[in-house]
Amino acid sequence: MTFNPNSDIGGGRVSKRGRNTGIAVGGGLGVIALFVISQFLGVDLTGLVGGGAAPETESSLEQCQTGADANENVECRMVGAAASLDAYWAQEGPELGLDYVGPQDFVLFDQATTTGCGSASSATGPFYCPPDQTIYIDVSFYDELRGRFGSSGGPLAEMYVVAHEWGHHIQNLAGILERAQDGQTGPTSNAVRVELQADCFAGAWAANASEVPDESGTPFLQPITDAQIADALSAASAVGDDRIQEATQGQVTPHSFTHGSSEQRQRWFLTGFQQGAGACDTFSASQL
Repeated sequence: MTFNPNSDIGGGRVSKRGRNTGIAVGGGLGVIALFVISQFLGVDLTGLVGGGAAPETESSLEQCQTGADANENVECRMVGAAASLDAYWAQEGPELGLDYVGPQDFVLFDQATTTGCGSASSATGPFYCPPDQTIYIDVSFYDELRGRFGSSGGPLAEMYVVAHEWGHHIQNLAGILERAQDGQTGPTSNAVRVELQADCFAGAWAANASEVPDESGTPFLQPITDAQIADALSAASAVGDDRIQEATQGQVTPHSFTHGSSEQRQRWFLTGFQQGAGACDTFSASQL
């Protein structure tokens, strides 16, 4: 999606962290392979391990103030996405009976960082950490998504990832993540239901994003186009369990699904897009 150039994204709470050296992480799995086998609460936390690390530096992204900045720079686009999502859920959360408060932080990191869930590297992929209520993304993930797994890319594809992780925050506030933590995997497991619901929440935001205003009343984003929807669906397909398993291990093993198939992820994104967040109860759905 394209930001309105004059929209005020300065309220997007995003920080940036960096290190001189990275955390030592065992294993050689790529970012997407780790994405698949994640099982902790059904969110993207696989690969969080300890290790020695240099002290982190943290900075704000004060240069990201307008929609024009978001259109030109991926880090500013993350700031704009955070501003839009926070405003959307402040409106939508009470409609779902939720006492909404935003994530504690949204951290962009380079190579490695420490979190309330442990230490993470770029190989972890984007994730939401419930203990510190923070979203973590190394934006190099978007290059991996396009280059290795064939997502078409585009701004909405990038913001779909943020909206999905924001959906996990909504689930955490609602107590869904804790209730769904049973360690099971498979096509109808709670792990998959959690992920598909987050996809559905992302679709609900995308459908309404062009109507969500900044504090001056200017919508953050311009109306969505068919091409932008296709970009988001391409990203959802790229992180489907079946597609990733085929690419990384040469075969599909449904019993180990933790995020849902490409078709399911696209379909639930569209469910939210077409019917709104109220239609995102994947836990009552008889067919996923």
